Amino acid sequence: MTRNLLEPPETLLPENAAAQAELSAGTDPTVVAAHHPSFSAAWAALAEGALESGQNIAAYAYARTGYHRGLDALRKAGWKGFGPVPWRHEPNQGVLRSIGALAKAAQSIGEDEEFDRCRQLLEDSDPASLDALGLA
Repeated sequence: MTRNLLEPPETLLPENAAAQAELSAGTDPTVVAAHHPSFSAAWAALAEGALESGQNIAAYAYARTGYHRGLDALRKAGWKGFGPVPWRHEPNQGVLRSIGALAKAAQSIGEDEEFDRCRQLLEDSDPASLDALGLA
C-alpha cells in the first residue's frame, strides 16, 4: 500500500505498560494518575467517573488535564496539531477518551464552543472515536 505523501502520517503513542497494568488491575485511577501523571487514560477514567456521578466541574478538570497531557504526548510522538490519531491503537485511546470527556463535561456546563472544538478534534483525529465515545 502506498501512503499519500500529502497527508500526515498516523500518530501512534507508545504503550505505557506499567500504567495500563495498574489501571487494568482495578487500581483506583487517582492512584494511577499519581504514579503516572502523564498517562491520559487515568485522567480519562477519573473524568468519566465524575461525569457518571454528576460531578461535572471535577470531570471538566480531570478531562482537561488528560487532554493537555495527551497533547504533550502526541507532540512528542511527532504530531503537528493535525492528522490521524487512530482509535484502534489502544495507547491513543487515553487522550481521545480525555477529549471526549472534556466535550461532554463542557456541554454539561454550557461551554458549547468547547464542546464543538473537542468534537471536531475527535472527528479530525479519527471519526471512529466519535462512535466509540457516544458523540456521533
